[in-house]
Amino acid sequence: MISIDPASVSTRDNYKLLIGSIAPRPIAMVTTMNRDGVLNAAPFSFFNIVTANPPMVSIAVQRKPDGTRKDTAANAVAGGEFVVHVADEGYGEQMNRTAASIPSEESEVELAGLTPVASSKIRVPGIAEAKVRMECVLERVVELGGDEAGAPSCDLLIGRVVCFHVDETIYEAGRIDAAALRPLSRLAGDDYARLGERFTMERPL
Repeated sequence: MISIDPASVSTRDNYKLLIGSIAPRPIAMVTTMNRDGVLNAAPFSFFNIVTANPPMVSIAVQRKPDGTRKDTAANAVAGGEFVVHVADEGYGEQMNRTAASIPSEESEVELAGLTPVASSKIRVPGIAEAKVRMECVLERVVELGGDEAGAPSCDLLIGRVVCFHVDETIYEAGRIDAAALRPLSRLAGDDYARLGERFTMERPL
């Protein structure tokens, strides 16, 4: 067993250890809107459930090298709203295109050829291609990480889900059919994974 002190290696090395071992990771494609009405989209694999009462999800958005917020975090904090989409095979290639670095006045949604769809309870549109999307209001933003000077390296967005949109083809009796959803997950480097073999283990009483 190799023991590594994270303080003795670079941030990049710690990043590689994390993404290589914490895998597969679910992917959220998040849409936000800036003050000029430009619809931003970007994928994030530092994504998970927070609680079901009320339903909340978390997105960890790493900051730019200069310490400023990325468009997703900046827009979510300024507008207080965002839409979380579960990445699936049906629009995987388009989702990947939204990771491109383009100016904030340009839309990744347009770049990727995705279809905006109006939300029910918030102003920020979602993406029609996704089988699951969640309209969220910003519950809290937590600034985390950073250097010795105290500048944060990450914005943890906690979103409270105010509306779920689920495609009829994957929904039955209140449950999501994972096989029909065909979710994508993230590995290290440029690698992704599809839903693989499943098995059941009963929880102990």
